[in-house]
Amino acid sequence: MKFGTKAIHAGVHPDPSTGAIMTPIFQTSTYVQEGIGKHKGYEYARTQNPTRTALENNIAALEGAQFGLCFASGMAAIDAVLKLLSAGDEIIACNDLYGGTYRIITKVFQQFGIKAHFLDMNQPAEVERFINPNTKLIWLETPTNPLLNLIDIEAISLIAQKNDLLLCVDNTFATPCLQNPLLWGADIVMHSATKYLSGHSDVVMGALVTNKPELHQKLAFIQNACGAVPSPNDCFLVLRGIKTLHIRMERHGQNGKAVAEFLQQHPKVDRVYWIGLPTHTNHAIALKQMQGFGGMVSFTLKNDQMDEAKKVMESLKIFALGESLGGVESLCTHPATMTHASIPKEQRDKTGLKDTLIRLSVGIEDAEDLIEDLKQAIG
Repeated sequence: MKFGTKAIHAGVHPDPSTGAIMTPIFQTSTYVQEGIGKHKGYEYARTQNPTRTALENNIAALEGAQFGLCFASGMAAIDAVLKLLSAGDEIIACNDLYGGTYRIITKVFQQFGIKAHFLDMNQPAEVERFINPNTKLIWLETPTNPLLNLIDIEAISLIAQKNDLLLCVDNTFATPCLQNPLLWGADIVMHSATKYLSGHSDVVMGALVTNKPELHQKLAFIQNACGAVPSPNDCFLVLRGIKTLHIRMERHGQNGKAVAEFLQQHPKVDRVYWIGLPTHTNHAIALKQMQGFGGMVSFTLKNDQMDEAKKVMESLKIFALGESLGGVESLCTHPATMTHASIPKEQRDKTGLKDTLIRLSVGIEDAEDLIEDLKQAIG
């Protein structure tokens, strides 16, 4: 079954009681049982909900996974993965990553005795240098947020397998439409379903998928025991959003290309970060492990002053200034003060995340209008 067909049909079945083609919103907290220990597969809504089950199965199918789990937010999904660890364990993570991921690792789990190393994973050998008997997990994003670095999942997975480590890949930027990390050796794939999977900026949700029954069992236990589950209504909304994921991602990619090429030729623009540009440092990795390049674009100006960057962001009319990404509408974000403010400036500087960097989530509007908006804002 091709991806577009999976997006619409995988995990979803007409309601047996009515024939409704859309999965019902099962707005219930509990289920009537036929007798002690006799039920229809559902006991309590924190543990299971039919709307959530349909979504979990759908996302799993899109990633080529056997098992899927949904959470109340992307951070709740990350939290569940980190709860697989114990005091004294160590994580190796990429050094360019979402600020919330950095924050939960360093500000929450570090106080429970979990140590992290944040590395440039463009050099796989650098990863091996930090592995020791306490290392248990490798965490990576690719493409990374917000510098759009590309990491070779297969190369990192071989290192993880050789050292008996878990590899978790945050696939939010790429989506299962453009990249399937499990095929390249990842153990767990994480999504902020708030973003492209939902696609309409109206839901907060996270998801994990895996092919390993033991891992699924452990994560499902954490999901139920800790209770960070999404509402049935939110599950319905994400299911609905996913039905157009493949069409949206095609348009995001087309618009991303148009915007990136415009910015690259603009005399006031210094550097453009978009993985589809042949000049991208690791463009070959994108060609290897991805089926498209998406709509995330970051850039800096030649006039590398905060006032100039601020002027551009506040002059945009179609690109709305706000956090998040992946919606049908175009967004502009200032990572240093918004999505990545929790990462200390010293750390941001080390990774090359300038205070003047502007990140765009290119939506599905007409590309000509988006380019005109950038043109008038940059001047």
